[in-house]
This record gives sequence, structure tokens and C-alpha cells, in this order.
Amino acid sequence: MTDTTTPSGFPTVTGRRKGYDPVAVDEFLAAARAAFEADAPEVTAANVRAAGFRLVRDGYDTAAVDAALGRIEDAFARRERAEALSKRGARAWVGASRTLAQEVLDRLSRPSRHKFARVPFLRFGYRVDEVDIVARRIARYLESGEGLSVEQVRTVAFRMQLGGYDETQVDAVLDAVVDVMLSVG
Repeated sequence: MTDTTTPSGFPTVTGRRKGYDPVAVDEFLAAARAAFEADAPEVTAANVRAAGFRLVRDGYDTAAVDAALGRIEDAFARRERAEALSKRGARAWVGASRTLAQEVLDRLSRPSRHKFARVPFLRFGYRVDEVDIVARRIARYLESGEGLSVEQVRTVAFRMQLGGYDETQVDAVLDAVVDVMLSVG
């Protein structure tokens, strides 16, 4: 059940569900807004993407906050792209984006079940088969432009399995894919 009476405009969750810590979310968003308005380089699209918040009772609805963070990340990425284009030129910007895309594609083109490091057998990691399916879809996007949105990459979720793929590696590649997608606009 949700209640949309918060001053920030985010619905809160009630009952057994938990949401993001409202104080932490509000502080982060205020800092991001101040940095954006001041054109301060301390906050970047990558910083926004990496933001994380504790889950608490009566917290903000996670889907609503995540959607807002996606829009904020997009705004920072557009500004960063425009700044880079004006400083380095389109050729350098495209070259850097192409290099990153090729690195990602090289990783995702590895054989199935061997695309990422595995966690030890008695630890949980991302389900290998699910990651491999997403990896193939991203590879098709990078190779041929097959339809894929930034939002689909941002919101992908994997179930866990013993001895699965290392979460940190998979998440880093997904972040790089978002960087490539945002850099080409």
C-alpha cells in the first residue's frame, strides 16, 4: 500500500514493505540539484547511478525513486556529453565511446557460462543463465543496433545461485553499457 502525501512527491510504502530512507534520498537529491545548477563537476552521471539508500519502514517507494534517479542521471549525462564534445570534439568523444563499447562487446562475446568470474561454490552470485541471456541481448545491441533501452539495462535484475557470476563484475559491465548508451544519446 502506498501513501502519496510526502513533501518530496515520492510515495511512501507502508505495511510490511520497506522503502528508501527518505532523509538520505532527500539529502542526495538536494546535493545533486545544487551541483547541477552550479554546473559543479563533483556530481556526475556515474555518481547518480551508483547512489544507494538504506531500506526502512515508511520509506520512499523504490520504483519511484529509481525512476527519478534515472531521469537525473540522463540530465547529467547529456551535460557531460555536451561538455566533452565542446572540449574534445565529436571525433574524440565517439572514439572513446566506441573503445568502451568494443571492450564490453569483447567481454560479452566470451563463451556462455564463461563471460564473468564465478564466486566460490558455496557463495551466491548472479544466475549464470540469466546473465548470459542479457549479455547476448546487449551484444546484439552493440553489434547491430537491435532495440534496447537504457531503462531496460538499468532495471535488469538477476536471481541468485550458488557459484554464480560475480555481482561486481556483472554490475560494472552493465554500468559501462549504460555509459555507452548515454554517450551516444
